[in-house]
Amino acid sequence: MILPTVRDLRLITIRRGGSLSDAHHQLLARWAASRAEHVLPLFETEHPDDQRPRLAVEAAQSWASGGMKMMQARAVGGHAMGAARPLRGAARFVTYAAGQAACVPHVAKHDLGAAAYAIKAVRAAVSPADEIEAGAREQDWQRQQLPKEVRELVLEDQARRNDICWSVF
Repeated sequence: MILPTVRDLRLITIRRGGSLSDAHHQLLARWAASRAEHVLPLFETEHPDDQRPRLAVEAAQSWASGGMKMMQARAVGGHAMGAARPLRGAARFVTYAAGQAACVPHVAKHDLGAAAYAIKAVRAAVSPADEIEAGAREQDWQRQQLPKEVRELVLEDQARRNDICWSVF
């Protein structure tokens, strides 16, 4: 479970009693989708016929642009995470990253799930001697991609939830 027990109202939409605007929620969904999309090749080279993770990334992007309802995106995310069951290693983490991205429309805090699982995927794709460096490069790349409007929020959330996100941040 990578969701904290204490709710941060900055990551809860205004209509649910928080302070997260729709525009910032959509930015978080796009950012999460791009984290998962970045590592999709680690899954697709091993499982080229399974489109569930790619469809989850596309669902997050579609929701963020108004093309899909939240419950549809969330369902697609669940199917992507279901693809992980028989898998191990990088491919498994990619499916979770994609599934988490598609669940951002439902709960914005899933953005860190997509980012954390992408880092875990990159780390799992290299030798044990290289995994820390590979994870650090992925983390740096992710942070460079953060939209300025949500950058501080995401960085603070990473610091706050690092311990429940496998200390990847």
